[in-house]
Order: sequence, then structure tokens, then C-alpha cells
Amino acid sequence: MRIILAPAKKMNIDTDKLEYEDLPVFLEQTETILSWLRSKSRDELQELWGCNDKIAEQNYKRIKSMDLRKMLTPAILSYEGIAYQYMAPAVFENSSFDYVQEHLRILSGFYGALKPMDGVTPYRLEMQAKASIDGAKDLYEFWKSKLYEEVRDESGVIINLASKEYSKCIEKYLRPEDTYITVTFGEMVAGKLVTKGTYAKMARGEMVRFMAERQIEDPREICKFDRLQYMYREDLSCETEIVFERKLRTI
Repeated sequence: MRIILAPAKKMNIDTDKLEYEDLPVFLEQTETILSWLRSKSRDELQELWGCNDKIAEQNYKRIKSMDLRKMLTPAILSYEGIAYQYMAPAVFENSSFDYVQEHLRILSGFYGALKPMDGVTPYRLEMQAKASIDGAKDLYEFWKSKLYEEVRDESGVIINLASKEYSKCIEKYLRPEDTYITVTFGEMVAGKLVTKGTYAKMARGEMVRFMAERQIEDPREICKFDRLQYMYREDLSCETEIVFERKLRTI
């Protein structure tokens, strides 16, 4: 079983807490992307990134001095977005680290697919960015089926905790024999289940922690998740989707 998760825009360098274990498997492709980024002007990159001047300047400097093999941070500790804050890997037990290293894969426009303990350096590049590299019209075409092939294990079971931007990298290449289950976190608004970005990100990170703490191997065990005021909705779930509704509990 594998779990897929999106990366985060906000990243840090931390070479003290934990040593990384490996270099990313698609480092050759990452070097190709880096060369393409270095060929662009600051203004072109700012347009690509869709960010303000301060963030553009920070990341332009990163691109110019980036070393893909030095001063690396384990991916799971480098990403600082909401999902990773709620996952809280810095306080994982050893067994939880072992679990995520085996089961969790972080999808990335820059690195492709990462194991949690792969060494990374801060970058900015979303999967949906209009990056025409090596004749590909965008990053989806650049990566093609590589990410699916890297993510899939012999079980064929993939638990989707990623945003649509990243999960579509996998969904396009699914085989009939695969078991692909999307976990949906929402709340009722005017009688309709609506996913709210911030709460969903919180829940995705918390779900990874929940699965790691319980060493979950059977997707059915995911239904027992009851954190952050989410409750399993069996009536809204099916073989390909597990649905949780956020309900504010009253005293």
C-alpha cells in the first residue's frame, strides 16, 4: 500500500534534526528542470511562479546557487505547509518514521516522487506550472507515467491524500487491477459536502500521522479516523472514496 501526498510551497533547511537517507530517485530529471529554470530571467520565473517580488527574489537566488547534493534536508522535515504541521514528523516515534518511509510518497513538480527521508533543498515549482521542458508542454507531460510507476507497489493499493493538482499525475495511468482510494474531507454547506482547503490540508496531515501511529496496512482501518472533529460517513463513501464530514461538536 502506498499513500500519496502533495508537497508544500513553504520549505526550510534543517540539517541538524535528522540525516537524510537517499537522494531522490529522479535526480537526473530534476537537474534537467533546474537547468531550464536557470535559463529564465527573474521576471519570467516570477510569472511562472505567480508570486510577489519578495518571494520571486528569494527563489531566483535559490535557483542560481542551488546544489542538489549538499545541505539537504529530509523531505518530510523540509516541507512546512499546513499538512506537514499537522503531521508533525519532528515528534514521530521511530516506528512512525519507518512506516512513512515505506508507505508515503510525496509528489513534486521539481523532484517527481519523494520518499520522506530523501534529501531535498528548498525550491518553488508547482506541478501545474506552465514549464515547457525537453519538448513537453508542461510538467504533467514531462513526468508522464514515471510518478505512477514509482508510487505503485506490488499491492496496487494507493491511498490518495493529495490535491487534484498532484493526484492527476497518478490517476491518468491507473491500471484496472489497481485499488485507488481517495480520502475526502468536507463539511455540509446548504446540504452539500464541500471541501475547504485549509481544513482538508490539516486533516490530510493528521491522517498520515494517524496511519503511522496505528501502522495501518488495511485501507478499511482508515475509516476509524476521528480527529479534528471529522467523522466517517459510510453513506457517502464507496469502494473508491472514503468520506469524512467535519462536525462541530457542541457541549
